[in-house]
Amino acid sequence: MIFFYLFITFFQIGLFGFGGGYGMLSLIQGEVVHHWHWMTTSEFTDIVAISQMTPGPIGINSATYCGYTAVANAGYGHGMAILGSAIATLALVLPSLILMIIISRMFLKYMKTPMVQSLFTGLRPAVVGLLGAATLLLMTPENFSTPSVNPWQFWISVGLFISTFVGTMIYKINPIRMIIYSGIAGLLLLY
Repeated sequence: MIFFYLFITFFQIGLFGFGGGYGMLSLIQGEVVHHWHWMTTSEFTDIVAISQMTPGPIGINSATYCGYTAVANAGYGHGMAILGSAIATLALVLPSLILMIIISRMFLKYMKTPMVQSLFTGLRPAVVGLLGAATLLLMTPENFSTPSVNPWQFWISVGLFISTFVGTMIYKINPIRMIIYSGIAGLLLLY
Protein backbone atom coordinates (compact mmCIF):
# COMPACT_ATOMS: atom_id res chain seq x y z
CA MET A 1 0.00 0.00 0.00
CA ILE A 2 2.95 2.35 0.64
CA PHE A 3 3.74 2.33 -3.09
CA PHE A 4 0.29 3.71 -3.95
CA TYR A 5 0.59 6.51 -1.36
CA LEU A 6 4.15 7.19 -2.48
CA PHE A 7 2.98 7.60 -6.08
CA ILE A 8 0.02 9.84 -5.17
CA THR A 9 2.12 11.99 -2.82
CA PHE A 10 4.94 12.63 -5.28
CA PHE A 11 2.52 13.08 -8.18
CA GLN A 12 0.79 15.87 -6.22
CA ILE A 13 4.16 17.42 -5.34
CA GLY A 14 5.17 17.27 -9.00
CA LEU A 15 1.86 18.84 -9.99
CA PHE A 16 1.95 21.73 -7.50
CA GLY A 17 5.71 22.17 -6.97
CA PHE A 18 6.28 25.40 -8.88
CA GLY A 19 9.75 26.90 -8.80
CA GLY A 20 11.80 23.80 -9.47
CA GLY A 21 13.47 21.47 -7.04
CA TYR A 22 14.24 23.97 -4.30
CA GLY A 23 10.63 25.10 -4.32
CA MET A 24 9.54 21.48 -3.95
CA LEU A 25 11.67 20.81 -0.88
CA SER A 26 9.18 22.32 1.56
CA LEU A 27 6.36 20.34 -0.05
CA ILE A 28 8.37 17.12 0.05
CA GLN A 29 9.34 17.66 3.68
CA GLY A 30 5.76 18.47 4.65
CA GLU A 31 4.52 15.23 3.14
CA VAL A 32 7.25 12.68 3.89
CA VAL A 33 8.20 13.95 7.36
CA HIS A 34 5.16 15.66 8.85
CA HIS A 35 2.16 14.10 7.09
CA TRP A 36 3.18 10.48 6.42
CA HIS A 37 6.03 10.19 8.98
CA TRP A 38 8.02 8.07 6.53
CA MET A 39 11.25 9.55 7.87
CA THR A 40 12.59 11.96 10.46
CA THR A 41 13.61 15.57 9.86
CA SER A 42 17.22 14.51 10.34
CA GLU A 43 16.92 11.84 7.63
CA PHE A 44 15.27 14.36 5.31
CA THR A 45 18.07 16.86 5.90
CA ASP A 46 20.62 14.18 5.01
CA ILE A 47 18.63 13.45 1.84
CA VAL A 48 18.68 17.14 0.89
CA ALA A 49 22.45 17.29 1.45
CA ILE A 50 23.04 14.18 -0.67
CA SER A 51 20.64 15.47 -3.34
CA GLN A 52 22.60 18.70 -3.62
CA MET A 53 25.92 16.90 -3.97
CA THR A 54 24.81 14.36 -6.59
CA PRO A 55 24.38 15.28 -10.26
CA GLY A 56 20.89 16.15 -11.42
CA PRO A 57 17.99 18.30 -10.26
CA ILE A 58 17.58 18.45 -6.50
CA GLY A 59 13.83 17.77 -6.62
CA ILE A 60 14.23 14.58 -8.61
CA ASN A 61 17.20 13.45 -6.52
CA SER A 62 15.24 14.10 -3.33
CA ALA A 63 12.26 12.14 -4.62
CA THR A 64 14.51 9.23 -5.52
CA TYR A 65 16.18 9.14 -2.10
CA CYS A 66 12.90 9.76 -0.24
CA GLY A 67 11.21 6.90 -2.10
CA TYR A 68 14.01 4.56 -1.15
CA THR A 69 14.14 5.69 2.48
CA ALA A 70 10.35 5.60 2.94
CA VAL A 71 10.08 2.03 1.70
CA ALA A 72 13.20 0.90 3.60
CA ASN A 73 11.88 2.49 6.82
CA ALA A 74 8.57 0.67 6.28
CA GLY A 75 10.49 -2.60 6.67
CA TYR A 76 10.80 -3.71 3.06
CA GLY A 77 14.02 -5.07 1.58
CA HIS A 78 16.56 -3.45 -0.70
CA GLY A 79 14.81 -4.48 -3.95
CA MET A 80 11.47 -3.07 -2.86
CA ALA A 81 13.18 0.14 -1.69
CA ILE A 82 14.66 0.54 -5.18
CA LEU A 83 11.13 0.13 -6.57
CA GLY A 84 10.04 2.88 -4.14
CA SER A 85 12.76 5.12 -5.57
CA ALA A 86 11.56 4.50 -9.11
CA ILE A 87 7.91 5.11 -8.21
CA ALA A 88 8.61 8.37 -6.37
CA THR A 89 10.84 9.64 -9.19
CA LEU A 90 8.35 8.72 -11.92
CA ALA A 91 5.47 10.23 -9.96
CA LEU A 92 7.35 13.51 -9.47
CA VAL A 93 8.29 13.81 -13.15
CA LEU A 94 5.02 12.60 -14.68
CA PRO A 95 2.91 15.77 -14.08
CA SER A 96 5.61 17.94 -15.65
CA LEU A 97 5.87 15.66 -18.64
CA ILE A 98 2.11 15.67 -19.20
CA LEU A 99 1.80 19.43 -18.64
CA MET A 100 4.77 20.23 -20.90
CA ILE A 101 3.28 18.23 -23.74
CA ILE A 102 -0.04 20.05 -23.34
CA ILE A 103 1.39 23.51 -22.66
CA SER A 104 4.03 23.42 -25.39
CA ARG A 105 1.31 23.04 -27.97
CA MET A 106 -0.61 26.03 -26.63
CA PHE A 107 2.09 28.27 -25.16
CA LEU A 108 3.57 29.57 -28.38
CA LYS A 109 0.13 30.48 -29.60
CA TYR A 110 -0.95 32.39 -26.46
CA MET A 111 2.42 33.46 -24.98
CA LYS A 112 1.95 37.21 -25.49
CA THR A 113 -1.63 37.44 -24.20
CA PRO A 114 -2.22 39.55 -21.07
CA MET A 115 -3.78 36.62 -19.22
CA VAL A 116 -0.69 34.40 -19.63
CA GLN A 117 1.62 37.28 -18.69
CA SER A 118 -0.50 37.96 -15.58
CA LEU A 119 -0.35 34.28 -14.64
CA PHE A 120 3.46 34.31 -14.67
CA THR A 121 3.53 37.60 -12.77
CA GLY A 122 1.42 35.98 -10.04
CA LEU A 123 3.56 32.84 -9.89
CA ARG A 124 6.85 34.66 -9.26
CA PRO A 125 6.10 35.67 -5.63
CA ALA A 126 4.76 32.18 -4.91
CA VAL A 127 8.04 30.65 -6.08
CA VAL A 128 10.03 32.98 -3.82
CA GLY A 129 7.73 32.05 -0.93
CA LEU A 130 8.26 28.32 -1.52
CA LEU A 131 12.04 28.80 -1.56
CA GLY A 132 11.87 30.79 1.68
CA ALA A 133 9.66 28.14 3.27
CA ALA A 134 12.13 25.42 2.30
CA THR A 135 14.91 27.37 4.01
CA LEU A 136 12.92 27.99 7.18
CA LEU A 137 11.68 24.39 7.41
CA LEU A 138 15.26 23.13 7.43
CA MET A 139 16.28 25.48 10.26
CA THR A 140 15.37 23.06 13.05
CA PRO A 141 17.06 22.02 16.30
CA GLU A 142 17.95 18.71 14.63
CA ASN A 143 20.04 20.60 12.06
CA PHE A 144 21.38 23.46 14.19
CA SER A 145 20.99 22.04 17.73
CA THR A 146 20.10 24.66 20.38
CA PRO A 147 22.27 26.87 22.60
CA SER A 148 21.02 25.06 25.71
CA VAL A 149 21.58 21.51 24.41
CA ASN A 150 24.83 21.84 22.45
CA PRO A 151 26.09 25.42 22.21
CA TRP A 152 29.23 24.42 20.27
CA GLN A 153 27.21 22.72 17.49
CA PHE A 154 24.64 25.53 17.48
CA TRP A 155 27.15 28.35 17.02
CA ILE A 156 29.23 26.39 14.49
CA SER A 157 26.04 25.68 12.51
CA VAL A 158 24.99 29.33 12.63
CA GLY A 159 28.50 30.38 11.60
CA LEU A 160 28.53 27.94 8.67
CA PHE A 161 25.08 29.15 7.61
CA ILE A 162 26.12 32.82 7.68
CA SER A 163 29.47 32.08 5.98
CA THR A 164 27.77 30.14 3.21
CA PHE A 165 25.16 32.85 2.72
CA VAL A 166 27.76 35.62 2.58
CA GLY A 167 30.10 33.54 0.41
CA THR A 168 27.48 32.80 -2.23
CA MET A 169 25.56 36.07 -2.16
CA ILE A 170 28.29 38.67 -1.68
CA TYR A 171 31.53 37.05 -2.83
CA LYS A 172 29.82 34.96 -5.54
CA ILE A 173 31.67 31.78 -4.56
CA ASN A 174 30.40 28.77 -6.48
CA PRO A 175 27.72 26.98 -4.36
CA ILE A 176 29.36 23.61 -5.01
CA ARG A 177 32.61 24.91 -3.51
CA MET A 178 30.67 26.30 -0.53
CA ILE A 179 29.06 22.88 0.06
CA ILE A 180 32.50 21.24 0.01
CA TYR A 181 33.97 23.91 2.32
CA SER A 182 31.05 23.54 4.75
CA GLY A 183 31.36 19.77 4.77
CA ILE A 184 35.08 19.98 5.55
CA ALA A 185 34.47 22.60 8.25
CA GLY A 186 31.75 20.40 9.75
CA LEU A 187 34.13 17.43 9.85
CA LEU A 188 36.91 19.46 11.45
CA LEU A 189 34.83 21.41 13.95
CA LEU A 190 32.06 19.03 14.98
CA TYR A 191 33.92 15.73 15.31
